[in-house]
Amino acid sequence: MNAAIAERIVESFQRGQLSRRQLVAQLMALGAAAAGFPIVAAHAAEDAAAAKEPTFAAATIDHLALSVTDIKRSVGFYQKHLGLKLTRGGGEGDGSAFLSCSERDFLALFRGDKPGMHHFSFSIPKYNADDAAKRIEAAGLKLRREDDRVYFRDPDDLEVQVHA
Repeated sequence: MNAAIAERIVESFQRGQLSRRQLVAQLMALGAAAAGFPIVAAHAAEDAAAAKEPTFAAATIDHLALSVTDIKRSVGFYQKHLGLKLTRGGGEGDGSAFLSCSERDFLALFRGDKPGMHHFSFSIPKYNADDAAKRIEAAGLKLRREDDRVYFRDPDDLEVQVHA
């Protein structure tokens, strides 16, 4: 039983739902409960249950952003081979370009030193940047914010954005 609870606590930490401090506190409380401290056990169970509640309820993937070495070349590639439509940027000297494949989904390209994932974004119902920032910090995640855009890192250090 305690092993299963410990596993759920560790999984919550790995998903970014717990800070290191929360992980240590919950594992210590679980150990205290195993040693016969029933009040601590009740708090550990409450904390484990709270960790199951997600920080956000993502509705859709809003966009995917890639780092590319040549914006113009990449725009041409995605237009030619996938029929994406350029919606803004992409001109000579632009550091970014945005291409759409539907009314809602789009691909963002950012100039980078090497190609790869720049970030990906999830659409959050009733999104509010201030509220999102508070939720991210309360979850023990490191926040990066630019105006109404809010970012945090996943366990593999990939950048995740939440947005309206």
